[in-house]
Amino acid sequence: MNVSFLRPLYERPGPWASVYLDGTRNNEDPAGTVERRWRAARTTLERALCEPENLDALERALLGHTEEDGLYGLAAFATDGEVAMLRVLPAPPRRDIAAYGPLPHAMPLLAQMGESIPYVRVLVDRTGGDLEAVDAAQLVHSEHVEGAEQWPLHRVKPGGWSQPRYQRAAQVTWERNAGTVAAAVADAAERCGAEIVLVAGDPQARPMLIAQLPEHWRGRVVETSGTTGEAVLEDATVQAIADRAAERVRDVLDRYQSQRGRGAAAGDGLPAVVTALQRGQVGTVVLVDDPTSNAELWIGPEPSQLSFDRAELQAMGVRDTRRVRADAALVRAIACSDADLVFAAGDELPVEGGVGALLRYADAGTRRR
Repeated sequence: MNVSFLRPLYERPGPWASVYLDGTRNNEDPAGTVERRWRAARTTLERALCEPENLDALERALLGHTEEDGLYGLAAFATDGEVAMLRVLPAPPRRDIAAYGPLPHAMPLLAQMGESIPYVRVLVDRTGGDLEAVDAAQLVHSEHVEGAEQWPLHRVKPGGWSQPRYQRAAQVTWERNAGTVAAAVADAAERCGAEIVLVAGDPQARPMLIAQLPEHWRGRVVETSGTTGEAVLEDATVQAIADRAAERVRDVLDRYQSQRGRGAAAGDGLPAVVTALQRGQVGTVVLVDDPTSNAELWIGPEPSQLSFDRAELQAMGVRDTRRVRADAALVRAIACSDADLVFAAGDELPVEGGVGALLRYADAGTRRR
């Protein structure tokens, strides 16, 4: 998972108020349900001496958000009297959370998002197509692409001396329109860093579009017969994302075990991962999500300034040190070093603290003896 979308949070000094709420509305009391949850969270933050301006900003954002259908959750992060991020979660959080500290409490957000797979989905017909692009932060961009060629769109019925000419003209029109959509798909895929290009819609337009995609994106195509309004289209999207997410996790775990076997994995346990993050060596952190963990680290103002030992940071010349949740410090370091994060099951990562790392490089000091 690319977590760089969190980086703007760490460009602000804090302190931060972080809130996770079940946003689901009770049909009998649609406004009161969320308001009661927020009141409990506000009381917790007040006891933690959170600034009133942050509380007021969170209240406006959480109680004034656009309502969603069905079960869902809300995550919000505020500092300096402003909500810097408000995210709708695909399901209610495991429990409501209200936290106040030097860093945003972002790990529950990432754990609930799961393995985020950027993708582009296109529903194509003979005149154009509808695109939906979803990036690593699960932000959605939608657009309709209209082909420049609108005539002729239909082949003539059999018979008549002009039949072959009109059939060829219709074929050319479809191909040109598909080319216009293919260019828009490639552009959207580039912008969102798509790992999947899901192509649905007209059975004759689909292969024309795919054939005109750049080779790089053709290799990421998943084709489905789904059309607009059909559950099969949503099911195909969910399945394609799940398959790609599982493939990515397997690949990371395989490479991690291979690196360990060569004696090159500094990331065997939390202390080693912290050292590797200090040095900027980490390519991917592999983590078992443990919401009950109470591990803490010392941090400085910079994301790479984290340690179990305050004296170590002070020896580096860091004067402003704070004690924070270990997972909050890890997320900041990961997001600000362009590293990735992958969640694993406990039996997949039997190492100290349930955390390991794939390294960008290893040096003599990080090789196992």
